[in-house]
Amino acid sequence: MPHADNSLAVFRLGRQPFAATWAAMEAYTNARGEHGADQLWLLEHDPVFTLGQAGKPEHVLAAGAIPVVRTNRGGQVTYHGPGQLVAYPLIDLRRRKLGVREFVERIEQGLIDTLAAWDIPAARRAGAPGVYVHGAKIGALGLRVRHGCSFHGLALNVALDLEPFGRINPCGFEGLRVTSVLDCGGPGSLETVGSVLVGKLASQLGLAPVAVSGLPAGLAPIPTPAADVA
Repeated sequence: MPHADNSLAVFRLGRQPFAATWAAMEAYTNARGEHGADQLWLLEHDPVFTLGQAGKPEHVLAAGAIPVVRTNRGGQVTYHGPGQLVAYPLIDLRRRKLGVREFVERIEQGLIDTLAAWDIPAARRAGAPGVYVHGAKIGALGLRVRHGCSFHGLALNVALDLEPFGRINPCGFEGLRVTSVLDCGGPGSLETVGSVLVGKLASQLGLAPVAVSGLPAGLAPIPTPAADVA
């Protein structure tokens, strides 16, 4: 059994607005200190397009009624919405002796291992962080590291309406195809996929997941249909 210092506090947050979640991640990262617990937040967002810190607005082709938010994460533009599993690993990389590149690779491998549970052949793509199935993007990454601690994270398309991806150049790539776990023959339940993802990410990071009830500071419970809860 891993030492208590290797614990990963796992919060299942249901559906949350992006702005409030981002603010809560910032607050935790700024205040956590050297002994702050490593955490993993699982949730889904209300519909939103997010631009990375260096994201080019021209990659948003036709946002329509979906809000566009510029963030301080890496990467270009992506879409979040109901039916997409978002995971935010708030990890002290210095404590885990992880460089940023290795951290990204371990997250990607956690996604690949998760999809392999349903025989979905995901792979990396050179020069384009994330994971792909037969050339179509299924999982996106966008991270920020401050004082050696990570926030923001990854988004895995589980069972969502993919139409909004047609309104952007996903991750800055014109015409990039996207797909979902459900479309690849896997389950459409965020709870099912999330449970596997927690185990695979924790394994990649050498951590022991511990479910935590309640919500992190700054977030409030939002009623969500059971089928939509991450």
